Amino acid sequence: MKTLAIDFLAPSSEVARRLIGATLLVNSVGGIIVETEAYDREDPASHSFSGPTPRNAVMFGPPAHAYVYRSYGIHWCLNIVCREEGHGAGVLIRAIEPIAGLAVMCQRRGLDDVRLLCAGPGRVGQALGITREHNGLSIAAPPFELLPAASRPRVVRGPRIGISKAVEQPWRFGLEGSRFLSRPFR
Repeated sequence: MKTLAIDFLAPSSEVARRLIGATLLVNSVGGIIVETEAYDREDPASHSFSGPTPRNAVMFGPPAHAYVYRSYGIHWCLNIVCREEGHGAGVLIRAIEPIAGLAVMCQRRGLDDVRLLCAGPGRVGQALGITREHNGLSIAAPPFELLPAASRPRVVRGPRIGISKAVEQPWRFGLEGSRFLSRPFR
């Protein structure tokens, strides 16, 4: 197993911030992570808030593993588990800047607008070919590859979006000035 440069035992808000600027590839397709959201067991917006279930069991497993779930019964969304095993925390990958496998991503998404390929968690899942089969896999081993940011990025933060509980929590992080975000920061 390849050693990751990011400490996935840290609190989810720290991991979410540190993932900005890292490169995420799935079967050599992907790009630079430009937007994330943190979720924790004590957070009422988190899938782990009510404890382990068959759906969220991966969130209570070892860190640096993929937690994949269906959103609205349509989109596969990718999260990375963090904190110690049994805690139930993760980071949602909300947007990436596509840089590798653009033709594959365009075909999967059925569009050519590079800015919209991975601007939102459902779009990320579709562009990267994420499915239920990725749930529970280590992100330190194929088909995943996670490379640290080449330099320290400028990170902005704000409230999470697309949720109805704990909306005031400033656990959404983004790459300052990125045109690939799902929504701009205020």
